[in-house]
Amino acid sequence: MADLVEIRWHGRGGQGTVTAAKVLADACLSGGSNVQAFPEYGPERAGAPLRAFNRISDKELRMHCPVLEPKVVSVVDSTLLDAINVAEGALDDAIFVINTTKAPKDIRKKLGAKASQRVVTVDASKIALDCIGRALPNSPMLAAVCSASGLVGLDHLLDDVKKSFGKKFSQKIIDGNLEAVRRGFEEVKEG
Repeated sequence: MADLVEIRWHGRGGQGTVTAAKVLADACLSGGSNVQAFPEYGPERAGAPLRAFNRISDKELRMHCPVLEPKVVSVVDSTLLDAINVAEGALDDAIFVINTTKAPKDIRKKLGAKASQRVVTVDASKIALDCIGRALPNSPMLAAVCSASGLVGLDHLLDDVKKSFGKKFSQKIIDGNLEAVRRGFEEVKEG
């Protein structure tokens, strides 16, 4: 891992974007990294655009501000691609992870991504519908971010999701989320 990996999440209220950022931080923390996970809200209502951030490092984290130059950009709701510039400030070697049915090459063009930047897509909403019964794409998006970035392996991520969700949800919901994580990790497409 690099000294510091900064991640910016773009989603809408009610999609579990903030939860995904927190579970990623928990997984990295249990792996021995220093972590931060925090949201930035606008109007706090379902459907409103929001951002969440992660910082992951081998060193102590002393910075406490939004992520302005992300290494990873996760877009949980692809309608935001038409509303805001999700690529703003992204590093030249950034990884974009987008929840969409479109091909990575189409998203690359829409983003205006540089040749040095990676574009990864996953149909996280469909995976969530199949596995959980609701279009809550946070678990498959979390897995896609881990798969694309290499920050957390699948087995470690599954253990952390089980721990995080085990405190709040029924076994049926936990099992659905674990399957969504497996599929999200494996079904990423790059182009």
